[in-house]
Amino acid sequence: MTYCVGMLLDKGLVMAADTRTNAGVDNVGKFKKLYTWEYPGDRVYVLLTAGNLAVTQAVVSILNEHEAHPPEAGDTLKTAATMFQAAHVVGDAVRTVKALDAAHLTSNGEAFAASFIFGGQIGGERPRLFNIYAAGNFIEATPDTPFFQIGEHKYGKPILDRVARSDMELGEAAKMVLLSFDSTLRSNLSVGLPIDLLTYETDALKVEHTKRIGLDDPYFKMLSSEWSKALRTAFANIEALDI
Repeated sequence: MTYCVGMLLDKGLVMAADTRTNAGVDNVGKFKKLYTWEYPGDRVYVLLTAGNLAVTQAVVSILNEHEAHPPEAGDTLKTAATMFQAAHVVGDAVRTVKALDAAHLTSNGEAFAASFIFGGQIGGERPRLFNIYAAGNFIEATPDTPFFQIGEHKYGKPILDRVARSDMELGEAAKMVLLSFDSTLRSNLSVGLPIDLLTYETDALKVEHTKRIGLDDPYFKMLSSEWSKALRTAFANIEALDI
């Protein structure tokens, strides 16, 4: 399984994904699930993937092949005029893979399971963020709900629900997202380090800040320790139930 978070801010995007995959307790692997496409000065995209690894890798491969060999009809990530149209390009790639593989997966007792968080910016358009489903359709983030999660999201959701705001600074939002991962890592063995983290500043139109956070990352170790202390202190400071 996996865990991914994408957050849309007034000042840009924060995107993060773990790297663990597992097909049983004795078959655990590490695969990248954060992908970028950039055309400096024109556009930049970030894609987070969760679900069947063969499905999600096939979607990414189709997107890459279309960049190298554009189809006779339809947009590619390079030619889409808006982020909405670019999200349709990703959705179409999902549908292509589904048409090829869904029946075969079903016949073997498996589901066509895939979900994606897709964000970026094109030209003068503001950054936008989409949650793309296995059917290829999608929804867009808004100031009311400025984040999406896919994969094993339940353990990391409480802090996002309580703290996330679209007017946060990039560094504050990245801290919050990493705390969401820390909670997930503590409670779910199917999510694991390292974490790929990307922060994108509005109008940069290129990828400038990426980080892979491993077991020995000093900031993540400090963050996890201080968060645990803060939670224990907050708990101790709340009056006990009178029974």
